[in-house]
Amino acid sequence: MSYVPPHLRNSAAGKTTTTATINSNGADHFSSKHSSHQFRIPSVYGNGELEKTSNGYSNSARRSSVNYSLPKTVAVPDPVFPQWKPSERVLRLKSEQIEEIRLRLNVDVNVAPGSRPAPSPIESFPDMCLHPSIMKDIEKHGYTAPTSIQAQAMPVALSGRDLLGCAETGSGKTAAFSIPMIQHCLAQQPLQRGDGPLALVLAPTRELAQQIEKEVTAFSMSLDSCKTAIVVGGTNISEQRSELRAGVHIVVATPGRLIDHLQQGNTSLSRITFVVLDEADRMLDMGFEPQIREVMRNLPEKHQTLLFSATMPAEIEALAQDYLTNPVRIKVGKVSSPTANVSQTLEKVPENDKIDRLLDLLVEEAAQAEKSGHPFPLTIVFVERKV
Repeated sequence: MSYVPPHLRNSAAGKTTTTATINSNGADHFSSKHSSHQFRIPSVYGNGELEKTSNGYSNSARRSSVNYSLPKTVAVPDPVFPQWKPSERVLRLKSEQIEEIRLRLNVDVNVAPGSRPAPSPIESFPDMCLHPSIMKDIEKHGYTAPTSIQAQAMPVALSGRDLLGCAETGSGKTAAFSIPMIQHCLAQQPLQRGDGPLALVLAPTRELAQQIEKEVTAFSMSLDSCKTAIVVGGTNISEQRSELRAGVHIVVATPGRLIDHLQQGNTSLSRITFVVLDEADRMLDMGFEPQIREVMRNLPEKHQTLLFSATMPAEIEALAQDYLTNPVRIKVGKVSSPTANVSQTLEKVPENDKIDRLLDLLVEEAAQAEKSGHPFPLTIVFVERKV
C-alpha cells in the first residue's frame, strides 16, 4: 500500500475508516504469532495537543492512530539516558570564561526562561569524555579539534538535552550529532532480533543521507556493536528490508522510504530514543512535513530530539515547538547567508549555448589550475533531469 499523506486521507477515504493488514513472511520482523501487523489510517491530522512534561526529553504530540511500534506483548527495554560529565577542567570553567569561548567560536546560545544553563562549549575531544572506541575513530578520521558547531552542540547532545541548531553547510554539524548519537546507542540495552533501531536520522535527499551514513560509519568503525542502515528511495527495497529485520542500531533515512518500511512492518519505532532532523527547512520545502509529523508522533515518549536547519522560518519554529522540549538554541555565524568559502557568479546564456558555455568554463578552470600548479577543482554540475 502506498503512503497517503495525512492531510489527504479524508478526501481519499471519504467518511469511512480504512484498515490495512500487512503480512510478513519468512523471517518475520515480529515473532510468528505476531506475523500480521495492522495499522489504521487516521481520518484527522495535526489536531493533537502537546504532551510536554518536566523531564529533559521530548514527548511527542498526541499520538496518531497509526501504530509503528512493536505489539504490546513484545517487551521493550527501558531507554537509558546516562549521566554524562565532561572533564574536570571544563567543569571548573567560570561563566565569564564560557562566554569568552563562545565569543571566540562565534556561537550564540539561548535557552528558555527558567531552563538550566546550556553546557559549556568544549574545544578538545578528550575533554568530552567519549567512549574510547569513538575517540580512536575520531583520530582515524583526522579530526584534531572540534569545529564551532561541534564544540557547542556535542556537549548539549551528550547531556541529553534537545537541540535546535543553525549552522551553514560545511560547518561539521554531521559529526556534531553523529558522535553523541553513537555514544547514546552504546549505553542502551542490546538489540534483540525484531527490535527496531535505537536512533534515527531523517534527511531530505538520498545524497545527503548517504553522506550522513558514511560519516556515522566512520565514527563507529571500531565498534562491533553499532550497525547502521541507510533507507532511501532509488535503491533496492528488499535489501533494505533484510537489513532492517536483521537488526540495526542507527537508521539514516529519507521520510518517504522510512514510512514505506514502517507500513510494511519491516521495522519499528518502539526503541528509538535519539532522533535527528537534518536540514529540516529543506525537508519542509520538499513537502515532507506530513511524513515527519507522522514519524515524530509515533516515537516513544522518552526520546531526545536534535533539529538542524540553515534557516528559521515559521514552519521550523512550529515544528520545534511541537516536538522539542526546552531545546538549547545554537546559532553559529550568520544564518541564511552563503558560506564564506564559496564564490558565486551568475551568467545568463541562451538555452542552446548552455552546454558549450559549461565546457568553456571547465576548460578555463583546468587551464588556471595547471598554470598555478594546483589540482583540478572538484566540480558539481546540477541538471534538471537525468537525461
